[in-house]
Amino acid sequence: MNLIVAVAKDYAIGKDNKLLFHLPSDLAFFKQKTQNNVVVMGEKTYLSLPKRPLVNRTNIVLSASPNFSEDGALIVHSLKELFKKLKEFDTDSIFICGGASVYNLLMDYCKTAYVTVVEKIVPADTYIDDIEKRGFVLKECSSLQHENGLDFYFKTYENLNPKEF
Repeated sequence: MNLIVAVAKDYAIGKDNKLLFHLPSDLAFFKQKTQNNVVVMGEKTYLSLPKRPLVNRTNIVLSASPNFSEDGALIVHSLKELFKKLKEFDTDSIFICGGASVYNLLMDYCKTAYVTVVEKIVPADTYIDDIEKRGFVLKECSSLQHENGLDFYFKTYENLNPKEF
């Protein structure tokens, strides 16, 4: 299983249920990695998408709301139900893509983390855990990228001991 996220230097990922940064190359990277794969997200993240479900992907939404339903998405209401559904897919094709509680809940089960790190700290209200403190090791780092007045890196981390689900 994989994790894919864009973060500020302090692991902030959002404010007011919106992304912190608009980086077309990061959005293209997200699309390239997740296309024809499985994306797992929480209800708030799903509802924040400008177009839903994400096209050419199996959308799985983890929701605590028993009556939540959405055409085009598979809805699960517990971690047990999510893991049962995920067993139907190749683990390498699964991408965790938000929000913070879903990232933090599932991070230890991920083998690879694709993290776009923006070299800036901005006002935010949503953070994920520092993945290096959760046992991930940096495997690859792009050269410094620059877009929309922001400096950032595409980093790939590996969890040397992911949990089984």
